[in-house]
Amino acid sequence: MKIASVEVSAVSQVVNPKLAIVSAAGKHPESHYLIVSIHNDEGQTGQAEATVVPGWSGESQTGAQHFIRELLSPLLIGKDPLHIQALADSMDRVLIGNPFTKAAIEMALVDLAAKILEVPAHILLGGPRRPLAIPLKFSIGAFSPSEAARVATHAATIGLKSAKVKVGLDVAGDIARVEAVREAVGNDFKVAVDANSGWTESDAVRALPSLEKLAVNALEQPLRRGDFRGCARLRKRTSIPIMLDESVFTRQHALEAINAEACDLISIYPGKNGGILRSLEIAQIAAAAGLQCTIGSNLEMDLGTAAMLHLAVAVPALATEVGHDIIGPLYYERSFTNTPIRYANGCAIVPEGNGFGVETEVPKLARSK
Repeated sequence: MKIASVEVSAVSQVVNPKLAIVSAAGKHPESHYLIVSIHNDEGQTGQAEATVVPGWSGESQTGAQHFIRELLSPLLIGKDPLHIQALADSMDRVLIGNPFTKAAIEMALVDLAAKILEVPAHILLGGPRRPLAIPLKFSIGAFSPSEAARVATHAATIGLKSAKVKVGLDVAGDIARVEAVREAVGNDFKVAVDANSGWTESDAVRALPSLEKLAVNALEQPLRRGDFRGCARLRKRTSIPIMLDESVFTRQHALEAINAEACDLISIYPGKNGGILRSLEIAQIAAAAGLQCTIGSNLEMDLGTAAMLHLAVAVPALATEVGHDIIGPLYYERSFTNTPIRYANGCAIVPEGNGFGVETEVPKLARSK
């Protein structure tokens, strides 16, 4: 059995303008992504998303298409689709960085391999370690306090029990936003904050007393990428768990964060880490150090979200007190998959069936342009 062809389809969607993310890292009003389909010579297909955002990883829809067609596809054609690790290693040798691009190829291989073996994708990762329903937290942009409160109320109305609030712009405005959210949803609703690298260390220190008073249950990426020493100092000043996201793209980053004692939680997800297997490796490193992981997000559509769910049920030491960002489909008004992701009781439900359990209708994508 061999890989016969690789297909790349562009898809763009407008994020619901009432929910579109605004943060210290910029705005996300639209998603310009790719669907990757890998076909074997027996008529089976694996699919995945490349959720590329230039301001996040330096990747774009056009650039990802070019690298997949010119560099990565030639590596795959004629190879055994079950040799996922070897193919992932070969991609790293011909293309530095570009984790979301390479993750799309790797995830499509995972989907294809699971379909060939006629099992759900999480079985390839060792099987489920927990129920197939993952607790979530909504993401609230850096809006005015009244708008942030409105979005928080929306999250509670659709059944979520947790949210994170974007901060990192200016401390006074950030705290006012978190206060408005806390007032809107009450004390039983879990609230985290995400600075997206926007604060200086002095900013974060000034914010900590107010965040503690507001019962914030996690402080995500408070300082610039890679400032492990600064985050370690912050940890000593607060009981709020420190989570690293932008600082941990790779296994080496995870080791550096752990050695510096810079965090309590690490945010992982396939796109950022270069694939499901790379995310799982980071989670194993974290678990060995006694840390938990959360599942982050780049506003994936249903296909990418399904892949994240299969990862979430299989990783060791998944965070239990902080919800997960497997929420992308909640920000869009349409789906391109045959079976949209199900949400219930504040959780995302792992799709049933072989592979990821969802398939994107590529002809439908073409008609939508």
